[in-house]
Amino acid sequence: MILRLAICVGLICGAAAAVQTDPATAAIEQLQAANASLIAAETAQDPINALTRTIHAYEAGLDAISDGLRSAATREAQLSQTLVLREAEIARFLMALQVAQNAPPVIAVMHPAGPVGAARAQIMMAEMKPALQEQAAELRTALDELQNLQAARSQATGVLQDAVAGAEQARWALGAAVETRTDLSQRFQEDPVRTAILISSVETLDGFTSELSQISAQPMSPSTGDVSGRKGALDLPVQGTVQDQTGAGITVATRPRALVTSPSSATIRYRGPLLDMGNVVILEPQQNLLLVLAGMEDVFGRTGDVIPARTPVGFMGGNAPEIGTILSLSGDGTGAPQSETLYMEIRESGRPVDPETWFRTDKDG
Repeated sequence: MILRLAICVGLICGAAAAVQTDPATAAIEQLQAANASLIAAETAQDPINALTRTIHAYEAGLDAISDGLRSAATREAQLSQTLVLREAEIARFLMALQVAQNAPPVIAVMHPAGPVGAARAQIMMAEMKPALQEQAAELRTALDELQNLQAARSQATGVLQDAVAGAEQARWALGAAVETRTDLSQRFQEDPVRTAILISSVETLDGFTSELSQISAQPMSPSTGDVSGRKGALDLPVQGTVQDQTGAGITVATRPRALVTSPSSATIRYRGPLLDMGNVVILEPQQNLLLVLAGMEDVFGRTGDVIPARTPVGFMGGNAPEIGTILSLSGDGTGAPQSETLYMEIRESGRPVDPETWFRTDKDG
């Protein structure tokens, strides 16, 4: 019935009204741009920077398409329900409008009340016609929006397949590029034996960070970095949602396989497994300031390296959601799954401080 009404309204109203781009379509365009960025990154002069931007584009696009599909599914259900509830009403005013437009003059004058009644009927129909046409135009706009939402959801499947495969390809290429880079200066060289002895002799993060200088094979020069002017404005090292403070630090819920980057230039003071914290990266942005990042599955870089801001330092664990999972989540209101957790801790002069005094967490929106 709705399809028949759509055809009738199209014939009556003529050209369709313009419909604004819905969130799902915008997210599809975002992922298509990320796919194009991956192709360009393969031949970029700075592949690490290019691949980092590409992966962030994929992550943002996948978040956006999950939200967009959920919004589209909600709006589609609303429109469908509205059209079903108004079906009888729509049929009546379409019939009235068609009669008003198509009645020949000779029929119009054949009125039971004679010419005067016919004239009054024509006046009434003329007055009704703009209102009927307005209702028809509103219906046509709703139908156009519904069809656009359905088309976007259908298109999303193919785009998601390319995006999920492209994101994994970009992660693999980035990991290889970071591990083989040779353009970084080193502030010190790690002594593996000293590192192993230190790890085996400490029982807490406090104990480990207070003795970090012991892992160097030679005396360590002071850090020359300075991020004091960016206090409170540093970007989070990973795309995610800040959760409640846990102990001395905070946790950030992330997507599986999310990319973790250094929020500023820093020295890698340590990378690898530590205590019961899983893989840990400890960065030193400036003298007497340490950033502890824990909970990654893969970690990058070399202890002692001085890295630029936004340098990749690891990937979160878990498995990237499959296409069917993303599409099914769009209808249940859960949004993009953030099943992984990154633990963050800031230490000033050896003491933990609230990381939210350094980072722009957007916790309150």
